[in-house]
Amino acid sequence: MTTQDAAVQIEDSAWKTLYRTGGVAALIAALVFRRNIGAEISLSGAQMPPTTADGWFGLLQSSRFVGLAYLNLFDLVNYALLGLVFIALYIALRQIDRSATLIALSSGLVGVAAYFASNQVFAILALSNQYAAAAEADRAALLAAGEALLAIGSQGAGVYLGLFLVTLAALMFSVVMLRGGTFSRLTAYMGIVGNACIMCYFITLIFAPALTWLPHTAGAVPLVVWEVLAGLRLLKLASGD
Repeated sequence: MTTQDAAVQIEDSAWKTLYRTGGVAALIAALVFRRNIGAEISLSGAQMPPTTADGWFGLLQSSRFVGLAYLNLFDLVNYALLGLVFIALYIALRQIDRSATLIALSSGLVGVAAYFASNQVFAILALSNQYAAAAEADRAALLAAGEALLAIGSQGAGVYLGLFLVTLAALMFSVVMLRGGTFSRLTAYMGIVGNACIMCYFITLIFAPALTWLPHTAGAVPLVVWEVLAGLRLLKLASGD
């Protein structure tokens, strides 16, 4: 075996590892760590999300799983998994359109970073634990700190920027899928429809706030299908098919 052949073999092995990692990440994101799990819990009849720091602290102490779900802990995992998926998609699709896939990858990774920087779940959980153990005289300051963190988490630009950039990345990757034979057209169409629906969230946020639930609901099934199909295809690429 020549040095060049050995280098190609090592590169192929590295790509297969990335494909396998991205495929597994896509399936886990679709089946376990979906976005909006908090909304699903709310629709199931569980306790509604609190509106004050005092309410959040109480919920985290009485029902930690529900509280963490409402504070989008699962979204953090979802975004991290999508970052791995985007890297694998870039490797799989870069020969079709290197510029578009590089822009999509950059957008996705910046979006993941922006969301991580804005999500306040662990800070609020820490304050909740401190509040439960604090003396009555110290609780007012902890409540004030909690209200400030909730304002950042619910109104901070990073949450919206993260969602926009990650959705844009997935939409761009889906469009590129249509131009090559690596992924099926069904996979591409599901990605385009699902992520286009999520993009409509920003329109409803500005012009029809009462309907912000609609884009996420409409895009939920296509996004799950897209992630499953993309994940299965990446696993096939990892096996050399």
